[in-house]
Amino acid sequence: MTETPTTETPTTGEERHASWLELFFDLVAVAGVAQLAHLVHGSTSWGDVGLYVVCFLAFWTAWMCFTVYGNVAKGAARTLPVLLAMVGLAFMAASVPDIQGEHAKVFAGAYIGVRVLADRVWENRRGGVRIVVDWPVAQLGFGVVPWFVSFWVESPWRYGLWALGLALDLVITFAVSGDRLVANLTARMATREGPVQRPTLARLDTVHFGERLGLFTIIVLGEGVLTVTDAMASTPEWNARLYWTVIAALALLATLWGTALNRGFGGIPYLAADVLGPRLLLPLHCLVAGLLAVFAGGLGDAVESVDHGHVATGTRWLLCGCVAAFAVIGSLAGFAAGRGVRWALVTLVPGLVIPAALGLAGDSLAPAGFVWLLIAAAGAGLLRRAETKTA
Repeated sequence: MTETPTTETPTTGEERHASWLELFFDLVAVAGVAQLAHLVHGSTSWGDVGLYVVCFLAFWTAWMCFTVYGNVAKGAARTLPVLLAMVGLAFMAASVPDIQGEHAKVFAGAYIGVRVLADRVWENRRGGVRIVVDWPVAQLGFGVVPWFVSFWVESPWRYGLWALGLALDLVITFAVSGDRLVANLTARMATREGPVQRPTLARLDTVHFGERLGLFTIIVLGEGVLTVTDAMASTPEWNARLYWTVIAALALLATLWGTALNRGFGGIPYLAADVLGPRLLLPLHCLVAGLLAVFAGGLGDAVESVDHGHVATGTRWLLCGCVAAFAVIGSLAGFAAGRGVRWALVTLVPGLVIPAALGLAGDSLAPAGFVWLLIAAAGAGLLRRAETKTA
C-alpha cells in the first residue's frame, strides 16, 4: 500500500536569492534570447514571426523546467543535470540561425533531450519522487511526442508538430490538477514490487521564483540594449538624428524596465507578488518575455531606419503591437494588484490609442519622434500613483 504523499513547503524565514549555479545556468538564456531575437530582426514576414513564437516558447519551456527544479531543490540541486541541460539549451540556441534547414532536427533533438532530463531529475536514488503540483509540465512529457514525430516530417509541417506539442503543454498547465497528478503517480507506483517510498509534493518558493523570472526579463531587456548599440555601431554617419533616436530607444527600454521590474513582479508589468499563482504567472511571463524579445529586434530596425527618415511599415506595426499588448497586460495586472480602475484606464488608453495612431499614420514621423511617442504610450502608468484600497 502506498503512503499518503507529504508536502514540502517553501522556507519563509530567510529571503533566498539565486545561487551561483542558477546564475551560471542563466547564461545560456543570454545566448538563446540573442539568437531568437534575430529571427525577426529585419524581417516583416508573418511566417518568421510564427516560427519565432514556436521557437521562443520551446526554449523558454526547456529553460523553465530547470528553473523550477532549482527553485524546489534549493541548495540540493544536482550540478550535473543542470549543466547537461545547459548543453541542450546551447544546442537549441545555436540551431536557430538555420532553423529552416537541417539544424531544425538538432533543435528538436536538443529540446527532447532537455525535457526527458527534466522529467528524470525529480527521482532520487532511493526511488522517491517529488511532484511539482504548481507546474506539472516540468514532469509530464506528453508534449514531446509531436516533436519526436517531426524528425520524419518536412517543413512547414514540422513546425506545426512543434506547435502542437507546445499546445499540449499549455493544456496540461491548466487542465492537470495536483490531485490528479498525485493519483496517477500513486497508482503507477502501487504496481511496483517491494517497498514504495511515498512521493513528496513540492511547492514553488514564490519570492525566489519572482527573482528568477525577473532575471530572465533583465536578460531580454539586455538584448534590446545590445541590438540598439549594434545598430548604432553599424550606421556609417553619426548625426543628431541618430543620437536622438538611440537616446529615445534606450529611454524606451528603461521605461519597460520600470514597468516590468521596478513596479512589477517577475517581469510582469505592475503585478504584485502573490496575486497570481504559478499556473497563471508562468504563461504570462512567457508572453511578456516573448514580446520584449521580439520588441528588441524591432527596436534595432528602428535605429537603422534613421537614414531613411521613417520607420518601415512592418517594423512600425511590430513595435506598436508589442507596446499595445504590453499596455493591456500591465493594466490588467495592475488592476488585479489593486491599483484601481482609474489607474488602469490611464495606463490602458494611451497604451492603445498612441500605438494605433502611430501604426496607421506614423510613416511620416522621424524615427526619434516615433520612439518618443512609444515612450508616452508605454510609460503612462508610471506617471500616476496607484490608488489605495479602502476597507
